[in-house]
Amino acid sequence: MTATATASAPATDIEKQFTISRTFNAPRDLVWKAWTEAEHLAQWWGPKGCTIRVIKLDFRPGGIFHYAMAFQPGHEMYGRFVYGDIVAPQQLQWINSFSDPEGGVTRAPFGGIAADFPLEVHNTMTLTEEGGKTTLTLRGGPLNATQAERKCFEGMFDSMQQGFAGTFDRLDEYLAKA
Repeated sequence: MTATATASAPATDIEKQFTISRTFNAPRDLVWKAWTEAEHLAQWWGPKGCTIRVIKLDFRPGGIFHYAMAFQPGHEMYGRFVYGDIVAPQQLQWINSFSDPEGGVTRAPFGGIAADFPLEVHNTMTLTEEGGKTTLTLRGGPLNATQAERKCFEGMFDSMQQGFAGTFDRLDEYLAKA
């Protein structure tokens, strides 16, 4: 398993991007399906301890993945992807946001140190396969962010590293059963 958060060349409006990489013992086509089909995403997407309810998945450029996350019954928070470039099965781009129940963009539902988390984060995921194993690399950075939002984002790298590591643990477990 490889998981790192690093700074790299900007693809968005920040000086540093969040980057994480992980190798899965699964073929690329299966990892791609896990990211692009509602029945798969509902089984693994999100941090450990949460359940996902897929509200909508329209997988095409400009389409939306809208979902609800719950850590306890009756207390949902919402998120969405708006898909950009899709190059199956090797690259996927999307803009990720927290959302309201209708799919509108909202601020992150947590305050404190993350009160200035950006409204939108542009992500690029690449998948490469070698010897039946797939390496996923995810890079992301805020769009149209204020200086405070960029600073908050960069300050959250350790937390995002932990969150994605847990999410990728869930994906790894799911792929082992698929």
